[in-house]
Amino acid sequence: MKAMKQKPGSTQGAPGERSGLSRSWRWVLVETILVVVGLVCIGIYLSACAQRSMGQKSESDSFNHQLASLIQTQDPDQSEWSSTRIERFAESQQLADTTGSAVGRLVIEKADVEVMVLDGTSDITLDQGVGLIEGTARPDEGGNVGIAGHRDSFFRGLRHLSPGDEIELATLKGLTRYQISEILVVEPEYVQVLDPTPDSSLTLVTCYPFYHIGSAPLRYIVRAEETGFEEWTPVRLARFSTDSPSAP
Repeated sequence: MKAMKQKPGSTQGAPGERSGLSRSWRWVLVETILVVVGLVCIGIYLSACAQRSMGQKSESDSFNHQLASLIQTQDPDQSEWSSTRIERFAESQQLADTTGSAVGRLVIEKADVEVMVLDGTSDITLDQGVGLIEGTARPDEGGNVGIAGHRDSFFRGLRHLSPGDEIELATLKGLTRYQISEILVVEPEYVQVLDPTPDSSLTLVTCYPFYHIGSAPLRYIVRAEETGFEEWTPVRLARFSTDSPSAP
């Protein structure tokens, strides 16, 4: 039998050529696998980043919701209120959209005061809560924060206060603590108590005497100086919410 010979033009390559082609395909396969693994890793990383971002947003939204809820108060104790103020408070609940926006929550434990601080001092606003006096400093901005309230409703308890007592004002930025420095009884025209101050202070204003029938002739002033400010953290927020008189 004659040995078979490779015909001219045959596509069958030499062993070296076949080995080279095999190595090329292996490199292509390795590169493809590496690209796929890289894409999978990138996908896992992006997914983890997205989940982490969503988790942060969820926690942030939850924290902001707690802060917003923090400055809200429960229905006030009206046991010492005049009948007129009780009626006007009930009426103001129906007109809540027309009152000033809330800027904080005022808490004075000794006076049994826990009330929303609203923006402005219109009649409806002071039926709804206590009001930030126009022209005085806003909370968290330093200076003299002036807050007015009715003597026969939310600020009835101010008569129990003395120098040295503590006051807290919570806003969405943090909790400011004050200590009462003096209590004054002045004429209505004595508005110097609302003048700006170089240091952070708080001035509460209501009419006086507390049980006067008719329009009260004087003003009862509570002056307090800031003793500390704490920005909100989850731990502080939880502690304050638990310690707050409105906490269940």
